[in-house]
Amino acid sequence: QVQLVESGGGLAQPGGSLRLACVASGRAFGNFAMAWFRQLPGKERELVAAINWIGTNRMFADSVKGRFTISRDNTKNTLFLQMNRLKPEDTAVYYCAAGSTREIPSVSYVHWGQGTQVTVSS
Repeated sequence: QVQLVESGGGLAQPGGSLRLACVASGRAFGNFAMAWFRQLPGKERELVAAINWIGTNRMFADSVKGRFTISRDNTKNTLFLQMNRLKPEDTAVYYCAAGSTREIPSVSYVHWGQGTQVTVSS
């Protein structure tokens, strides 16, 4: 059984920063692609950023390019999302997801965390 636990969400001001973390347990974290998604009430979940198994390939949604960075520490089974220059439209529940294969973008995400709320407001 794979477990993903997110942390680091909260309230930030526009222009501020937050760092999300996702700790994985239950399988070989370093063998699979990982990603961050976000979801607003009443809207579909959208991919924010993804990273391959070894951290050499990354992809970002256009809306966060240049502001967000995704990284991973396979020695600590942890995925990160550094969010800078936050905007009110970044407000959402952010989910960590584990893929079924090593590479991106052609990957199915099969395990999900419970989500962490990010609110950007003055």
